Amino acid sequence: MARNTQVAADHNAPPVTDILARHVADHPSRGWSDAVEVEAHRTFMNWLGCAVGAARHDAADAALAAVAMLQPAPQATVLGRAERVDMASAALVNGITSHTFDFDDTHLKTIIHPAGPVASALLALAEVTGASGRRLIDALVLGIDVSCRVGNAMYPDHYDRGWHITGSTGTVGAAAGCARLLGLGASQTAMALGIAASQPVGMREQFGTMTKPFHPGGAARAGLMAALMARHGYTASLRALEAPRGMMQTISSKCDWREISHELGQRFEISFNSYKPFACGIVIHPAIDACAQLRARGVTPDQVERIELKVHSLVLELTGKKEPADGLQAKFSVYHGCAAGLTFGQAGEPEFADDVVTRPDMVTLRRKVVATVDEAIDEASADVTAVLTDGRRVHVFIEHAIGSLQNPMTDAQLDAKFHSLTDPVLGAQASGRLIAACRGVDGMADLRALVALSVPA
Repeated sequence: MARNTQVAADHNAPPVTDILARHVADHPSRGWSDAVEVEAHRTFMNWLGCAVGAARHDAADAALAAVAMLQPAPQATVLGRAERVDMASAALVNGITSHTFDFDDTHLKTIIHPAGPVASALLALAEVTGASGRRLIDALVLGIDVSCRVGNAMYPDHYDRGWHITGSTGTVGAAAGCARLLGLGASQTAMALGIAASQPVGMREQFGTMTKPFHPGGAARAGLMAALMARHGYTASLRALEAPRGMMQTISSKCDWREISHELGQRFEISFNSYKPFACGIVIHPAIDACAQLRARGVTPDQVERIELKVHSLVLELTGKKEPADGLQAKFSVYHGCAAGLTFGQAGEPEFADDVVTRPDMVTLRRKVVATVDEAIDEASADVTAVLTDGRRVHVFIEHAIGSLQNPMTDAQLDAKFHSLTDPVLGAQASGRLIAACRGVDGMADLRALVALSVPA
């Protein structure tokens, strides 16, 4: 018996699925500014470094062990590893490793980490098909554009409901990118988006566990499969994204359709991508930056009686873990972030190692952090005062942390980050060659040459 459920829905939504499909299929190659092109290369390199850097993490071992039980054909490379698996599994595992350290790119307007789902799907597909670097960059820009525009339309309601927006929009972005790489026309691209729309991935409850990085990996695999199925004639609703019971209206009460089409083909969301200098949740970065500046001004942990931290409520909602038990949990602890910034002057992956997180001195310093909510402070800012045992107060206010759009990482800083991630896996010389390949990826005739550089000798 059918239920008589009252649904407040927009029955006059514009044809979003078709609009985005035509955008992906028909936009000309390199049809954007030099600034967009540069950001695409920076995004790809940052994603690749994060994926290689986490190749030996327990999460990668566990995911590969599960994949091996499926007896996959050795089609594609797991970055930073000797193993080869089928391309869907490569998309999954590379998506997982690219997000394991929480060090990947961030579209700050939506908190989407866009490269994980899109680039992971694209490189696996490109390796199998022998695609050129130019085709990959085109597909990366357009796939990220789709993912972030869908995210723009639903944020913040969708995120506030508990969805991990990287996974949920990433399925659609990965499908769009793969459809472009395969050269699908607008009608088949619409089918790919429609198939992906039935597979949003990820809940925020999983933050602090291995399942958080599963979300971009799962989205990459789902998007890749959606594009492959569409290529072979699999069908979906032509209104899968926008219909009253389509993806967007089902998982969000906010659907701002203008965010889909406004300046479509003129403004590209990859232009607003940012890169993390610290290996943790983005909202912790201002507090880490402030504590690193306290250290640079001569404040040492043994001098501290307490650290007074004022932040936006979202910071404590997302990263309020006072007693993290391991590195994954510490990535969602602003308390550990403050302790790491003051102790080390940085917060890369080594500062979130399990043995660092549980060190007695770090536990003691974390407990000296007194965090309070001040809604007058933007979520991208932090107000930090170190109260010292001699009575002095040293104050730092961070309006925009390093790595933000207003204070971006330089190419040299990105190179240093890349080396810090990949040198332990590949060695310094190999990392340098991989950086050079990323910078010139648009000129590569066959991306398998780049993939070969990402495997340990």
